[in-house]
Amino acid sequence: MNRDLKISAKNLSFFYGGFEALHDISLDFYSNQVTALIGPSGCGKSTFLRCLNRMNDLIPGIRVKGEILIDEENIYAPSVDVVHLRSRIGMVFQKPNPFPKTIFENVAYGLKVNGVKNKNLIAEQVEKSLRRSALWDEVQERMHESALGLSGGQQQRLCIARALAVKPDVLLMDEPCSALDPIATQKIEELIHELKKTYTIIIVTHNMQQAARVSDVTAFFYLGKLIEVGDTDTLFTLPSLKTTEDYITGRFG
Repeated sequence: MNRDLKISAKNLSFFYGGFEALHDISLDFYSNQVTALIGPSGCGKSTFLRCLNRMNDLIPGIRVKGEILIDEENIYAPSVDVVHLRSRIGMVFQKPNPFPKTIFENVAYGLKVNGVKNKNLIAEQVEKSLRRSALWDEVQERMHESALGLSGGQQQRLCIARALAVKPDVLLMDEPCSALDPIATQKIEELIHELKKTYTIIIVTHNMQQAARVSDVTAFFYLGKLIEVGDTDTLFTLPSLKTTEDYITGRFG
């Protein structure tokens, strides 16, 4: 397995005003691996995920201590271009959020924002991204129809295609299947397996079975702290800590 270190959070603490939402978290992510972040609601896993592409910067009164290094560069350094950072780190949200534009325009959006003007290049990248997100065969005849006409599962794969179009290194997924039916969920999970050949993927999920199915590594968060992290099979069968075991076996959460 490729063990290149892609992202490293070092002693990360995060504050909303006076409230400390994350406590001194250190966690590494490797290339071509899927890492699942699990834990009960409000335990800090989505907050942590949003620290990785500085989405939390949009909230007033936040404060960050510690570092997040991507390819050994601290993303909280004053010199970092946040727009460029977010094109390197794609994000897929809980609810599909296509723009009220055509399917083509949704996928092309990020390319155009980043200054790509060559129409052939845009068309090529749109097709490549839709193929990568396993959607091309379903939409190639409908490219100029509204994305809002797609099913929920198709909309989520479109949002994945939109994230992939700007050629990110990392894909963050915040409960990408929570609004989807089981068949659409299975398609997204199959897609995650395929995409990890190219990307580093970090997924927040409430669904234990999903974490067990899709991830190589699982990190368990509780009350804003990283409690335990390890190889997914080991963490689910032989967790080191009683708190982890109690959560995984459904005693709380």
